[in-house]
Amino acid sequence: MSTTFTRQLERLVNGIPTQDGAGVSLTRVLTHDLQRRLDPFLMLDAFHSDKPDDYLAGFPDHPHRGFETVTYMLQGRMRHRDNAGNEGLLEPGGMQWMTAGRGLVHSELPEQEDGLMSGFQLWVNLAGRDKMTTPGYSDIPSAQIPEVTPQDGVQVRVLAGQAFGVKGAVERPTTAPLYLDLHVQADKRLALPIPATHNAFLYVYEGELLVGQDQRVAAAGRMAILSNTAGAEGVEIQASKESRFLLIAGQPLNEPIAQWGPFVMNTREEVEQAIDDFRAGKF
Repeated sequence: MSTTFTRQLERLVNGIPTQDGAGVSLTRVLTHDLQRRLDPFLMLDAFHSDKPDDYLAGFPDHPHRGFETVTYMLQGRMRHRDNAGNEGLLEPGGMQWMTAGRGLVHSELPEQEDGLMSGFQLWVNLAGRDKMTTPGYSDIPSAQIPEVTPQDGVQVRVLAGQAFGVKGAVERPTTAPLYLDLHVQADKRLALPIPATHNAFLYVYEGELLVGQDQRVAAAGRMAILSNTAGAEGVEIQASKESRFLLIAGQPLNEPIAQWGPFVMNTREEVEQAIDDFRAGKF
């Protein structure tokens, strides 16, 4: 394999079981203390349950300002509505990319009463100049997410960015996110391209990977933060068993992060203004 793929597994992180919304059980993979290290990413939640009590309450009306939310469904159906009259339905294999911008109030509620609900929500920060942009949605059904087979035994869904010569469903110029969902058969080796400028991590949700040239183990349910090796263009992985995992990478903003719950700005004063605007019904 090419010697340019030289990132290593810097740190393994265990997700934290928690609840959010009206009592939805989930695992918080990317937590607040990792926001600087994994800039521009603010949070990653994984949800996976076939117990209706874990997800039925959903996420009733709640506000956002200053960043983007990316919801990717593996299984299950979730409907979103907001206070501007927008509405959409997330179905298996689909993705919603929402730009909260200057602010909106929305809900995300299950459209099922039983069965498996499985997927992820990623928060991507916006640059200070973009935080007060007009809110918007991209609802992308499964059939519109490009897929590529770069080699035998490897399937890649390109949700955002570009990989293996394929443009993803979404591109963002400032944070330049790369978001891949990979399915790799046992014993297959793969060189994953990652821009050298990006912070990057893997999240293994099925199986087990050997990461980097030293082949450190990343098992299911673990996030593997990848080193920022100078000049590295990617990482080598090998699946020690049939595996599915996310590769997420982005261009850091290197800006101050001031967060209060669903508001992410650059200063405390901007957060206080967001709270005042929300209470005044300006979202």
